[in-house]
Amino acid sequence: MRTLFLAVLALVPAGTLLAQNWVNYKNTTDFFSINLPESVEPEVRDITWPSEYGAVFPGRVYSFREGPAAYSVTVIDYTDSHRIHLARTNSTEADSPVNYSYWRIDVLASIAYAARQFRERGGEVTYDAWHHVDRVAGHQLNITNPDESRSYIGIYLHDARLYIVEATVPKNYPPQVQFQQSLGFIDEEGMNIRYDWAEDGSLIRGTRSR
Repeated sequence: MRTLFLAVLALVPAGTLLAQNWVNYKNTTDFFSINLPESVEPEVRDITWPSEYGAVFPGRVYSFREGPAAYSVTVIDYTDSHRIHLARTNSTEADSPVNYSYWRIDVLASIAYAARQFRERGGEVTYDAWHHVDRVAGHQLNITNPDESRSYIGIYLHDARLYIVEATVPKNYPPQVQFQQSLGFIDEEGMNIRYDWAEDGSLIRGTRSR
């Protein structure tokens, strides 16, 4: 999917991206990397995330602005999904502890659920398709908003964390794929995590790199 990034990048006016001097930012709290302007330190705030199946999960939003453009990475932590679901006060008969599996479904469905929320936000969806980052499955959306600004969104699930990348820019602003498609996944040592295909089609972790 990096090919799409290069194709769109070729359409951006010369010097637009280079002038901003973007670098690769790594975050070992939520285990991701992404491109952002060299002089920028994202603002971080804690949030709660109501899930599709009625549970509430902790999350963080990393955000910054560059001129008229707004950028964010939202990380929703599903790692404690089982306990959070069992502790719900809004459970029903369908949530019986016997063979209970909604906590698993909540995690697996999290990409589709987040994508639906963006579609329902309003505006014209101009791109809506499966995507991957280093073979980690996800989804991308490009939306022209009612005020004619444009949002470039990527949603990915890795190690029970949901990553939502969003860049929103004014009308006629260059496409922001340098942010949308620059997400990566790292381990606790800041090493990049790569995946390869196994013979049975499953994913296996490949070599790590800085």
